[in-house]
Order: sequence, then C-alpha cells, then structure tokens
Amino acid sequence: MMTAITVFAAEPLEIGSNRELFVDYYLIEKLDNVRLKLAQPVDEGAAFAYDLLWEGPFCGYNTMLKDGDRYLAYYRGLYEFGNKEKEHQYTCVALSDDGVNWRKPELGIVEMNGSTANNIIFDEEPITHNFSVLLDKKPGVPAAERFKALGGTEKSGLIALVSEDGIHWKKWRDKPVITEGKFDSQNVAFWSELEQCYVCYFRTWTGTGYTGYRTISRATSQDFVNWTEPVRMSFGKTPLEQLYINQTQPYFRAPQIYIALAARFMGKRQVVTEEQAKELGVFKKYYTDCSDGVMLTSRGGTVYDRTFMEGFIRPGLSLSDWVSRTNYPALNVLQTSETEISIYVNSNYTQPTSYLRRFSLRLDGFASVKAPYAGGELITKCFTFDGTELHLNFATSAPGEIKVEIQDEQGQAIPGFTASEATPLIGNFIDKTASWYHGTGVSELAGKTVRLRFVMKDADLYAIQFK
Repeated sequence: MMTAITVFAAEPLEIGSNRELFVDYYLIEKLDNVRLKLAQPVDEGAAFAYDLLWEGPFCGYNTMLKDGDRYLAYYRGLYEFGNKEKEHQYTCVALSDDGVNWRKPELGIVEMNGSTANNIIFDEEPITHNFSVLLDKKPGVPAAERFKALGGTEKSGLIALVSEDGIHWKKWRDKPVITEGKFDSQNVAFWSELEQCYVCYFRTWTGTGYTGYRTISRATSQDFVNWTEPVRMSFGKTPLEQLYINQTQPYFRAPQIYIALAARFMGKRQVVTEEQAKELGVFKKYYTDCSDGVMLTSRGGTVYDRTFMEGFIRPGLSLSDWVSRTNYPALNVLQTSETEISIYVNSNYTQPTSYLRRFSLRLDGFASVKAPYAGGELITKCFTFDGTELHLNFATSAPGEIKVEIQDEQGQAIPGFTASEATPLIGNFIDKTASWYHGTGVSELAGKTVRLRFVMKDADLYAIQFK
C-alpha cells in the first residue's frame, strides 16, 4: 500500500475553465494509494538528418513552431567546425505539413559556397550561435513583428530580430535588449498569457564567470525591448543539477502551466570508450560525459517545480545516445494528430549521423495520477470553476475505472454528485464527460467552493477541465 500524501491549501483556487494537467501538486490535496507518474515518450525515429554541407554534426538549439497549417523547425548549422578560416554558424529552417515529414526548402536568401539554393535564413554571428524563435501571441502585435527571435553571446548580449513570415528576418534593434547573462545556451522567450508580459529564460551560472552550476535566470518585459533585471530561478528543495538548456514554454492547451524540457548535463560521467567513440566518428573528446532530458514546470514567477527528478528522455540502447550533449530537447511541443503531441530531440551530436529525433505522447500526457489494480483515491484542493460539465483525459485497463465525486469545502459529498451515484468511467479517452445518475450537468455548482474526489482502479488520470 502506498503512503497517503496530503498537501494543504489556504484559500480556494480559482481554476475557472482552465484545463489542469497533473504535472505538479497544484490541484492535489491528498493522494491515497495513487501517485504522480512521469510519462515515457515513445521514440518515433528520425524527423530529419543534419546532412547538408552547412549543417553537420554540431546542429542544435532547435525551435519547433506551428503557424496555422505550417510547421517550422529552426536550428543552428555549423560549417567546418574547428577550421578557423572557414568555420561559420548559420540559422537553418525545415518545413512540414504535419510535424512528422519534413523538407528543407531552397530559399534563395543567404549565399553559401556561391549558391543561395539552401535552407539558410540568417548568417550573422554570434546571433546564429543560438537563434531562438517565438511566435508572438501578445494581442495587437503588428503583422511585421509576428515572429520574434533572440540570439547572441555574453560578448554581444541578446539581439532581438523580427519577421512577418518566419523566413525573412531583420534586426529589430542594433543594440542588445538583454545584456546581463552568460547566454552560452539557447535563450528562450514568449508572451505569457498568465503573467501578461514577455518572459525570457536564459543561461546563467551559480558561480562567478563560468563556474558552479549551469542554471537559469529570467527577466520580464512589456515591449520586448526593455527588460527587468534578471532573477535566478529557484528549484524548491531539490538538489542543483547542471541544466544546459531550459526550453521553457507555455503548454498550448493550458497556457497557465509552463513546461520546461531541460537538458541535464552530466559532466565526466562516461559510458563510451575511446575506441567506441572512434568507431562512431565522435568529434575529439565529445564522449566523456552524457546527458538526458528532464521535465520542470512553473506557474509563473521565479520558481521551477521539480516534481519529477527522473529522466524524461532517457538515452537509448545505442551508444550514439551516450555521447556529449546529445538528447537535448527542442523548444516547444507540437500537436501532430488529434490525440498526439510530439517532442523533438537532438541525437548523435558531434557524429556524422547527427539528426533530429521525434518522440510522441498522448495529448496532455506528460504525467498522470496513476492508480494500481488495488485502487486508490485522489482528493483535490478546494477550488471554484466556470462551466456546465466536467471533462477528463484518462485511460483505464479493462477492469479499471474512475468515479468522480464532487464535495463541498468541508469534504462532504454533495447529494447527486456522490461516488455511489457516479457513472464509472472506463476506457481510453482524450476527452470524456463525467456523469452521475442525473446526467452530466454541474452548472448549479459553478462559482461555489468545491473539491473533487476521484476513486480510481488501474487507471491514469492526465487532465481535467470544466467546460
């Protein structure tokens, strides 16, 4: 029997009609013989290879966007790394109609080796070192500034760029918009619907210079030009780890929740031998450490919640996955079917076989409240809601089920909404409406302080929403 876990809330939460994912303890007051479980993304294989002359084994810092029916993948190409006379970094783009099958267009924008028949969209260093794109969701943004990007290093600061189509770019300002930070990673920004400002998460270190732990700081802005002083993010009572990229993003189906698919860097933790590295074609000493992808969450402010310390994207069976700076997640998850989201990960870094890999999850399926066959219960904190029905994203086994009880703020079952009157929810659904003997309606309880009790058996509960 799993130990019951109780988390108390002082005041009722106001969830309105937000979709709430079980990726943290925000909504949870008590777990009795159920637990929060991190999902295991499914490896779907290569999205595309970094196989063009100007791309190569050091491609990285990927940003994935969906703009209407068009999918875009931005990434760094690094030509002739180590050759001081020829080495150059480019920003490249790949396009897709479905987020699964990708193509590299010949854009005619940047000349490379005497030709513009390439997929390069920008070539000014050091911006191209870590060019990171956002699709600006701030209301009223002019069409010419719909796409924005940040790029640069400690020496240059972060330079802002804008684009109307995501392909043709220009500097927005000659001077950097953020100057305090190391920036030796991918530095990500977005318009926060939750906080009503732009937020930027970027690389800093816990020590002086480049010492201590690679960590994350953030700044905010109303206009993307004038930013607040950076504040270092905290991680609760969890131990510090080397976080190479942060990839913080508002989840598009629940923008009040930021999902950060960070790369955890494990220096001097070596799996691949020198001989094996030579066989793989690993560049020089890029095999003496390893890394994986982890999931952090935030609900705004300067706090990350590390509910799960376990690896989210583990290195695979191939030794190619155990070299330096591989398994780094791309920025943003994309919906690639009615029931699926995709996560993209850099693979085989510094090797001739370098490529972008795709992983899939069910919609909202980053984590779940998981009940064993013996059964258990989840009780939420008190909250108020807006809506007429309660919808669930869940999966059960054939004998499994979920019953939903609505209680008052004292924890007493409300007549008509008791577990004994609930219709057992059975099956595997992205969106299923809870019901009781009287039907599905809950509008009489909207605006009142309530809590939910889920009686579960051999089931996973991913998300809920009042609609």
